[in-house]
Amino acid sequence: MLRNAGLHTVCEEARCPNIADCFSRRTLTFLILGDVCSRNCRFCSVKHGISRRGVEPEAEADRVAAAAAVLKLQHVVVTSVTRDDLPDGGASAFALTVRALHNKLPDAAVELLIPDLRGCHSALSIILESRPDVLGHNLETVPRLYGELRPQADYWRSLAVLERAKQCAPGIFTKTGIMLGLGETPVEVRSLMRDARSAGVDIFTAGQYLQPERRAAKVVEYLALEQYDQYRSWASAEGFSHAMIGPLVRSSYHAGQFCGTERKQANGR
Repeated sequence: MLRNAGLHTVCEEARCPNIADCFSRRTLTFLILGDVCSRNCRFCSVKHGISRRGVEPEAEADRVAAAAAVLKLQHVVVTSVTRDDLPDGGASAFALTVRALHNKLPDAAVELLIPDLRGCHSALSIILESRPDVLGHNLETVPRLYGELRPQADYWRSLAVLERAKQCAPGIFTKTGIMLGLGETPVEVRSLMRDARSAGVDIFTAGQYLQPERRAAKVVEYLALEQYDQYRSWASAEGFSHAMIGPLVRSSYHAGQFCGTERKQANGR
């Protein structure tokens, strides 16, 4: 179905270890704006470079909505490659996709996982005006490791995106996630949690990093199960409304567990 519709998923492009589980339950995370990312994070297996494909956001939005309807999804998660080459970073494509999903599946919740949009306020506003139920942007790792793992990103810029999203649209639930086992310390993870909560983040995820291919960053540490227990306790203490932390947790994995009428009511839908 995905091939026939010309659609991509982050499940496939990022080589997610949970793909068999999710696909067997007829769930997935749509990847819009092509399959080539303009950045080159060292933990990611998505192709990077300059996309040679033209952007057809309206047609792609309709294809995403049609596929979600075929799958009878009640919680639709949409992300994208980073497209720094586009004037709005792909914001208008996200907005078109949200509106297409609202029209096709009015009872479904829509969750977005967006790039940092280079910190552009107007681009973020375009997305927020489409009224997704959940807006996610992953911090990915602690600030000390950004230079090594995310050289084209900035921790404080990402944090500012989350904070501004909550300020501009308090009815939308905000979400962030990180990878574990890349060399971060527990103290740094606790500090990141506090930063996220200070920015108004509602939902937090954390899972073990697994090297997706040979050229990617190597795993520094496989966390003991007791460490996940500690992180779950800290997340609860920091006041996140929902936290999912475990070895195979990914930011979109079982995202529908937080699906409910309270989000639509809070978001005015």
